[in-house]
Parts: sequence; structure tokens; C-alpha cells
Amino acid sequence: MRDELILAISGNDIFSGGGLHADLATFTTNKQHGFLALTCLTAMTENGFEVIPVDTNVFKQQLDSLKDVPFSAIKIGLLPNVEIAELTLDFVKNHSDIPIVLDPVLVCKETHDVEVSQLRDELVKFFPYITVITPNLPEVELLIDRKVKTLDDMKHAASYLNELGAKTVVVKGGNRLDGNKAIDVFYDGTDYKLFEEAVLDKNNTGAGCTFASSIASELVKGCSETEAVANAKAFVYESIKQSNEFGVVQYAK
Repeated sequence: MRDELILAISGNDIFSGGGLHADLATFTTNKQHGFLALTCLTAMTENGFEVIPVDTNVFKQQLDSLKDVPFSAIKIGLLPNVEIAELTLDFVKNHSDIPIVLDPVLVCKETHDVEVSQLRDELVKFFPYITVITPNLPEVELLIDRKVKTLDDMKHAASYLNELGAKTVVVKGGNRLDGNKAIDVFYDGTDYKLFEEAVLDKNNTGAGCTFASSIASELVKGCSETEAVANAKAFVYESIKQSNEFGVVQYAK
């Protein structure tokens, strides 16, 4: 059935805690069929954690293979370079009638070489086609070109991204504002809402991927954007509670 099919356009986490592993695990937990277009591989080398983009032609062939699948939602994660971002945007434009969740990655926890300014400009082109965007604070600061230090800063950032075309924005604040709470700011162009959960002393690798994937799953179920974010926030909290040394993907309802 159409409403069982969700596409993840995302990268591989060699340790299987985040990326495509979190995306597909989330879809499966929600009894939905997850498809994948792989954007990159990763490896731990003598240079540290490295991101290796998929060959551009191979990535295009993946998207071409999936163009006729009747997806009900798309979740977009790590786009490692401008070329892959451009191909993804073309694909998204042809699927603008379904929910699309963008979890932009401009700053990895690890160091890798990307053309950040060019990629930032390319990601902004996605905004008019996106249902929900879920940036972390480091990504937000690059997108708006200013530091985010307070709750008011987060609200201003959400409003700014909305003005750039993003319909619904969730600025993920993590524990930057309050060491005991993970605080996110939701803005849909009209209302601001705060979503909070206690900070857990557990491995949260993959939490951002899981959050965005869960939002996509909830939108497929028919939830509003507000309901989808609230449900995804609770889902991620339970996922982190049950995480292991590699990440959060093993959580199941």
C-alpha cells in the first residue's frame, strides 16, 4: 500500500548507530516499508572518522531506479556534497505532493571535508519543498550566520528559516540551554511550541536521524506536524534510554 512506503536519502554509519540504520529501523518499528538511496559511506581510519560520498552517477542511478515507487514520505539526511544535493533536490521537486522531512547535516560530530558554504546555499533551495526541517544548533548557526545562545535566539532562527521557505521548523537545541533538559523549538509560521525531555546519560548517536525519520513516519500515519514532532520527541527519548555503545537503533515499541 502507498502509505507503507517511505524513502530515506541518507548515509551509512559504519557503527550502525545512526544514518540509514536509524532511518530504516524507525520505519520498521512503525510497520512501514523503508527504501534507501545511499549518499555516502563512512570509515574509521588513521585520519579519524571519514565520510566517503557515493559516486555521483551511482547516486543518480539509485534515484532513477526509485522514481516510479509510490512513496508516501521522504526523509533526507546527510548530503555529503553539492552534486548529490542537486540530484536530491531534482528528485524532491518531483515528489512535492508528499511529506518531506529534511535533517540537514552541515557539521558532523566528526571532521570531514565538505564545501560547507556551497552546500548551505544548496540546502536552502530545498526549503519551499520541505514539510519539516530539523536542524541542530551548529547547522542553524551556519544557515543563519549567527550564534544561537538563548531561547529567543532559537525562536528567531526558526522564524528566519521559515521566512526562507521552510514550512515547519524544529530547531533542536539539545542540552545547550539547560544541561538537564533537551529543548527543541517548533515554529510553523504562526505558533511557537517548546518540546522538552530530560537529558539522559546515555549514548545518543543516531538520535537526530531517528527524530527526523520518526516525524516522517508519523506524518504518513496522518498526524499533524505538531503531533508528529511530539510523538517523535517521545520516541527518541525511549530510543536513547535503550541505546548501547553504538547508538539508538535497537529500540522497538
